[in-house]
Amino acid sequence: MDSNGAGARNRNTLLDEPTTYLDLAHQLEILKLLQDLNKKQKRTIVMVIHELNNAARFADYMVGVKKGKIVCHGAAEEVMTKESLKQIFNIDAEVVKDPRNNKPVCITYDLI
Repeated sequence: MDSNGAGARNRNTLLDEPTTYLDLAHQLEILKLLQDLNKKQKRTIVMVIHELNNAARFADYMVGVKKGKIVCHGAAEEVMTKESLKQIFNIDAEVVKDPRNNKPVCITYDLI
């Protein structure tokens, strides 16, 4: 926030790996807090996160990037697919639906 208080009016939050090095409980705590800020305070949250299952669970919109180029973007169901995981990460994985929230969940098997 600058000395004029402009930060208080800013509705955008940019985060780079906010859950890195945190245990599972603290990851969930941070992501739920950010979700709350997004829903209740109408803040736009833009974050880089490599934990795909958390990204799919909490994001309204995802972007898949490889070598600085956008490979895919859209809702979690559109972005987190077997094909996109293969293309972006060179992994063999299955994508299933979480029965609690119907969001995609990645199960990794091997490198390709």
